[in-house]
This record gives sequence, C-alpha cells and structure tokens, in this order.
Amino acid sequence: MKLIIKTILFWVLITSTAVFAELAKVKVNGFDIEYEMVGSGKHTVLLEAGGSAGLSDWDPIYNSLTKYAKVIRYSRIGNGGSAQIKKNYSSEQYATEALLLLKALKIEEPVVYVAHSYGAYIARVFAASYPDNIKALMLIEPASEHDVDIMRKIDLPRAEKEIAAIKRDDMKNGMSNQYLDFWSKRPLPDYPQIADIPVTVFASVKKYENPSVLFFTEKGREMWGELHSNWANAFPQGEIVLTSKSYHYPQNDEPEMVNAQIQKLLKRTH
Repeated sequence: MKLIIKTILFWVLITSTAVFAELAKVKVNGFDIEYEMVGSGKHTVLLEAGGSAGLSDWDPIYNSLTKYAKVIRYSRIGNGGSAQIKKNYSSEQYATEALLLLKALKIEEPVVYVAHSYGAYIARVFAASYPDNIKALMLIEPASEHDVDIMRKIDLPRAEKEIAAIKRDDMKNGMSNQYLDFWSKRPLPDYPQIADIPVTVFASVKKYENPSVLFFTEKGREMWGELHSNWANAFPQGEIVLTSKSYHYPQNDEPEMVNAQIQKLLKRTH
C-alpha cells in the first residue's frame, strides 16, 4: 500500500511540475505578461480572453487543444497574473501588444487567433492591422460595436435606462482597462479590411428564463444571432455556429463542441 501511495504521489508531482514548468512571464512594453505555451503541430493557436479575464478563461479547453497544436494563452496587462496597472487601453494598443508578445516568444509563423467576448475587439483589429501574422480567426460570443443597438431597436426608452445603469455599475466596480474602448462603439474592421481567411463565429441564442436586460430577451437573442450570422457570412470563408445550449461562455458549457470547432477551423486553414 505504501508503495502504491508513493507511486501516485510521484506521478502527481511529475505531472504538476510539467504543467507549472510551462507557466512563465515575459516583458512586453516593459511590463510582465503572464503566459503559457504548450503543445506542437503545424498550427500555432493564440487564445485571447474576454474583458477583465486572464488566461484561466481557457481552462476548460486548454489541455485538449495542446494535443494537436502549439497553443499560447496569456493575460493582458492589468489582468490575471500580468502587471496590474490602471490604464485605459484601446483595442489597437492591445493588438499591438499581442504582436509584441508573439515576437517576444519568437513565434514567426501566422497564428490561428481564437478570441472570446471583448477579446474579439482585439482580434478583429489585429487581423486587419497585421495580416501577415494571422491565418485564421475564431470569435466566441464576440462583443460587438452594435450590441447596444440591439437593445435600442427593441425598446429605445427602456434601453437608454438600462445602458446608463450598466455604465454606472461598471464605474462603481472600478474602471477596467478596456472600459472606455468598449463603450466608445466605434466601427471595428470587417471584411474586406480583414483578409480572406477562414473565419468561425460563435453566437449564443439560448433563451433566458428571466432576462435582466433587453439584450437577453428572446428578441435580443434572435437579433444577436442574426447580427453575427450576417457578419460571418460576409466572409468568403466564414462560418457561423449558433448554440442554444450555452450562454456567454461556450468554452465552459460546451468545451467538447468548441474544441471540435477549433479542430475544424484548423483543417480549413492552409
């Protein structure tokens, strides 16, 4: 029995060491950036987390992804274990720092960029600004410059009240680095500003039993799905994935499905 216990402890220690050995920090613009890079293959996947999230945003799918690609996940400045500074970053600045991160990690080949929520702001800017550094794009429940427009189209007076309340709550809870960028709602790059590359977009149309705001009503979900379907279909190599089983975090609620879609995207990528 003691031998069995020692053997188990030995393998737990080896496994833990292998995992934590990959966690590291690298200097980008003079600040420490937390990252993890594991796996190998002909594709390199860069994972971009949502607003105020760190690299742990990808925990449910990360290990599976590393079995068939080199996968990099990181925490933007101000998030996760990266340098904790307060600054109103724009998506353009974040996109530049994503490129600098790749250079610091000596990643020379174009990446498959997978982004969630606010991370989609950054990924879209990156794709348009650095076309030689990206070969495919996946946006998971992407935040859009048109999301508040959906609310206004449903019920303008109510929408204005709800939007104002959301802004007040954000300010009360502390201004996150992407706050001003998120609410500025300026147009983001679309096709053809983004090159003709394989694109996959996830959008949740799952109905909420008790929607807290107009955005989560049945009509809001329907318009959300339509918005992203039209956006994805504008790309010659675009695909839309509508899910009624997840809310805003398909990678948490349906990790196997998200993994399968990433593998599918990689197969479409040359």
